[in-house]
Amino acid sequence: MTAGIPHDRSPVTHVAGLPARPARFADWPDWAPSAVVDAIRAAGVERPWAHQEEAASLAWSGAHVVISTGTASGKSLAYQLPVLSSLAADPRACALYLSPTKALGADQLRAVSSVGVPDVRAAGYDGDTPMDERDWVRAHARWLFTNPDMLHRGILSNHSRWARFFRKLTYVVIDECHSYRGVFGSHVALLLRRLRRVAAHYGSSPVFVLASATAADPGEFALRLSGVDCAAVTRDHSPRGARTVVLWEPPLMENMSGENGAPVRRSAGAEASRILADLVVEGARSLAFVRSRRGAELTALTARRILSEVDDSLPPLVAAYRAGFLPEERRALERDLLAGRLLGVATTNALELGVDIAGLDAVVLAGYPGTLASFWQQSGRAGRSGEEALVVFIARDDPLDTYLVHHPAALLDRPVETAVLDPANPYVLGPQLVCAAAELPLTGGELDMFGGQAARDVLEYLVADKVLRRRSSGWYWTSRDRPQHEVGIRGSDAEQIAVVEADSSRLLGTVDPGSACATVHPGAVYLHQGSSYVVDELDLAEGLAMVHAEDPEWNTSARELVDIAVLNTVQRRDFGGVSVFLGEVAVTSQVVAYLRRLPSGEILDQIPLDLPAQELRTRAVWYTIDESLLKESRLTVDVAESVAGERVGGEGNGDPETGNARRTPGGAGLVPARIPGALHAAEHAAIGLLPLFATCDRWDIGGVSTALHGDTGEATVFVHDGHPGGAGFADRGFAALVPWLAATREAIVSCECPTGCPSCVQSPKCGNGNEPLDKAGAVVVLDIVLGALRHQHEIERDHGGS
Repeated sequence: MTAGIPHDRSPVTHVAGLPARPARFADWPDWAPSAVVDAIRAAGVERPWAHQEEAASLAWSGAHVVISTGTASGKSLAYQLPVLSSLAADPRACALYLSPTKALGADQLRAVSSVGVPDVRAAGYDGDTPMDERDWVRAHARWLFTNPDMLHRGILSNHSRWARFFRKLTYVVIDECHSYRGVFGSHVALLLRRLRRVAAHYGSSPVFVLASATAADPGEFALRLSGVDCAAVTRDHSPRGARTVVLWEPPLMENMSGENGAPVRRSAGAEASRILADLVVEGARSLAFVRSRRGAELTALTARRILSEVDDSLPPLVAAYRAGFLPEERRALERDLLAGRLLGVATTNALELGVDIAGLDAVVLAGYPGTLASFWQQSGRAGRSGEEALVVFIARDDPLDTYLVHHPAALLDRPVETAVLDPANPYVLGPQLVCAAAELPLTGGELDMFGGQAARDVLEYLVADKVLRRRSSGWYWTSRDRPQHEVGIRGSDAEQIAVVEADSSRLLGTVDPGSACATVHPGAVYLHQGSSYVVDELDLAEGLAMVHAEDPEWNTSARELVDIAVLNTVQRRDFGGVSVFLGEVAVTSQVVAYLRRLPSGEILDQIPLDLPAQELRTRAVWYTIDESLLKESRLTVDVAESVAGERVGGEGNGDPETGNARRTPGGAGLVPARIPGALHAAEHAAIGLLPLFATCDRWDIGGVSTALHGDTGEATVFVHDGHPGGAGFADRGFAALVPWLAATREAIVSCECPTGCPSCVQSPKCGNGNEPLDKAGAVVVLDIVLGALRHQHEIERDHGGS
């Protein structure tokens, strides 16, 4: 047992009861045709709830509207009623439905088709639609169900073939719009502007109906996303069964240590497997949301193994569901889940917005999903039929998760955050303007909808680079190729990396090119449908990863070297020895090795890799600390002067300038400087806590820390966006610096480990193997920064008061 760490305490840190809520009904609106109302009634909806009627009536009157209510609050009816009424009243009218996932689009298509209103001709059009059906859809479909990717590449790029549809486009439905955030959301915001101008070209001006989970200021967000003013409907009048929410922190494991001797908690995935298995034994229909594709596979696999020890008939009741599966695999799993042939499903967020599953008894969240909106969306899957339900949130070994299970109010009582969008990001705006010009020549009068001056600046660059041609009438695309096929809207312009089994040439799945070097490098262990494979070759040029079936006893994790250079400072604030910056940076990274690690956490070895370096130009927030403040701190004291219980030195710590061990005055011997480890630990924890203040995931951001940075000349901690041009996350961090860093300090202090672990200052993606790290030193660094910021605030307050 690690000294000073209790192993016998309960993993439950908090239990909350969320009360039931009664329904408030409304009458069917007079404008709805009786045939539509009768069909909806026959499908099981006797009366609408008040918020459904309000949103539907606004849309029918011609107002753009966003309905922002909880999971299972019937948002679908709010747009189905006006759309079906319009299609019934005008035999030529058409409507477009957009969803962020194929599963959700397919589910909503099933729902509309089951209503049975005559001559609606609803049809799906996505990457899974057979080629021989696509011509029929273009020629005859009146309500088109698709996703932003297909709208971008397959519809707007061929809009002349869709002229019939666009001429009578009456409604555009944007479902689960809160999921459009970051770079993807910025692309979709500009994509919707392209849609509006193409519709206008054919003489239509559709009404936009947006549906969202509960969100902060949904009207303002809907405006930024769609470009049109939207009336907001936010009062939820649907019934809700009582829910019990349990916060769960996995215990530290005895006689086991991880990287650099840090204590190890039982993994959130392992805890989720045990809980999911218990729920299946009790006959409870349950979902377990897991953060990664690999994690979903492992959770299902482990739950099945546990159940096999109880009853041989139980393991088939559990399966994994994730993106990357082939279409026929996804559809089969969805059918089994809807029919009740599966009781437990371990899933990524692919089912957060996916199939409308009624009657779930429990939801397990293995790790914070990144935003409060997603947390409530996932937890809302439980009790969808109005019955009582259980929600278990299991903390991962992560600073944010640790903070949340020990500060329940930050999870259960805090308002849902506003999604971050930055359509003015030139790395997003440039490609989107090129696509718009390829669809229809851009005119000066249209630039305001694309950002005004920001669009003009980007167009100047595109003309200078001979990508577009300027004429008196506007900007023109001159190539015969379609740029839409080269522009990725989900954060990467490159095609997905195909994962192929070498022996059979069978396509197993796909991997995002941005993460390929870290996930399917040679030697990496890759999981698919519970089967394990090892990567033999990664060909980035061909977009191909070749694998063979193998089930080794270890798993793998990549090691990466990162450097950062300041390109431009956008904002700067000085606080007496501490300065804070927002600006543009260039981040150079290279995967140089990978670790083979046993399930226990024990590291077997590190194997070098020869993969290309990648440069990312993005935005960052960073702070610098003057040398005098560091000298006054406890970070440069001799070992004999150090505070008991704090780690002084440690492998990898070194001189702030050279990185080497130094000799202390008075002949005390070589004592490694603590500053690099303190900065490094503060950086890791800050990355872990930023998602609490910006709608991002830890994997959307990165960081670099150094005791002496070449561009700043001082000790510096950087946190940067992980997408070209930035996604707004660094800007949000700059704006919320004090609460962000205060929560970071609290997460470190409240962690029970003595010298640092993944719950506070270790990072799962640290390229330096989490060396050097100094937990106590990180608190000192954050005290210096927060002290300077608060002191300056007091001076400004007193000066303003006088």
